[in-house]
Amino acid sequence: MDCQIVPLSLPDGLQQPLSADVVIIGGGIMGVSSAFHLAEAGVKNVVLIERGELGTGSSAKPLGGVRATFSDPANVALGKRSLDAYGRFAGRFGVDIGLRRVGYLFLCRSSAEVLDCERSTLVQNEFGSNSRMVTPDEAVEINPFVAKEALLGASYSPEDGFAEPAKAVQAYAAAATALGVKILTGTEAFAIETTNGSINSVVTNRGTIRTESVICAAGAWSRKIGDMAGVELPVTPVRRQIGMTRQQSVPYPEVPFTLDLSTTMYFHNYYNGMLLGISNDEDPGFGRDYSHEWLPEFNAAARVCAPSLAEPDLEFGWAGLYENTPDHNALIGASSEVSGFYYATGFSGHGFLQGPAVGELIRDMYLGRPGFMDASTFSADRFNNDLALVREVHII
Repeated sequence: MDCQIVPLSLPDGLQQPLSADVVIIGGGIMGVSSAFHLAEAGVKNVVLIERGELGTGSSAKPLGGVRATFSDPANVALGKRSLDAYGRFAGRFGVDIGLRRVGYLFLCRSSAEVLDCERSTLVQNEFGSNSRMVTPDEAVEINPFVAKEALLGASYSPEDGFAEPAKAVQAYAAAATALGVKILTGTEAFAIETTNGSINSVVTNRGTIRTESVICAAGAWSRKIGDMAGVELPVTPVRRQIGMTRQQSVPYPEVPFTLDLSTTMYFHNYYNGMLLGISNDEDPGFGRDYSHEWLPEFNAAARVCAPSLAEPDLEFGWAGLYENTPDHNALIGASSEVSGFYYATGFSGHGFLQGPAVGELIRDMYLGRPGFMDASTFSADRFNNDLALVREVHII
């Protein structure tokens, strides 16, 4: 399904709508999901602007995990609702997004990690997940790459898995366009103009759009968008890299999306090869050049957790940006300082898996109606008080 880009000519030759009920900034999974859900609910004049092409920011990764495996109840709720939505995606949109429900396996190599996962599985089960704790012997049965002697236990959630973000982005975009959303690529926001604490327009390289509402879904670039409106969004870009091994004539055994909590090493199948990665320390920045700088840390972790994956024969790799917040939890809400400014950003590596549910929440916030859950814990205002921040355990 191709996304239709709708140009509207102005007298000066610019191609830009004159006005919109709401302008969405960012054409990744959050932007297109929000656009679709707004249009589906009957919002008529929605414009989405993207400075590049759709899905070329954090949503550009080749495969994205989908799971409800979190420690915080709010993250579990978002993950479970989105997981269910992705399970219905092909039937609803007629697009195969490559969903493979191979499960998630979190490796525990300390008593503290075992305790954290035990607590988390109880929370997940309350939301209808069938995650459970498994012994080292069971973990090896589930994933033969894993070294049993390295483990004290693991948590396993068989309904989770991974899919292809680019296909989901294009499907949402096509469905949104069919409902009347105008999607403008190659369109960059330069300024958000306000008067007396209310939005009145978005200035772009293709002209000015008069609007009273803006949704920031700009991922790693969201701090800049917030600054334009006078809204503080504490989002920091950090490069993350993954590598794909050469495709094998004899496929690897199918394994869950497997993550080691101690080192943040992770791996899963990639067609007839393997996708490998680790959340190694990186200085903040917008650089997205791929290198092999992450490999020494990955190899050290693999030698302990999955020795046969150390020193991999990589065919190619990918570098993208995490959009980190101080507590590694998302920013979802409406500004308490600037009327009409909404945000869905800062997902710290788990945006794709929460995209469908977040689009629903943004829709309901814009329409001023209750959502399927209380999203107040994701408000950016949490960083302006003295409350202790709760860090999500299941983030890499």
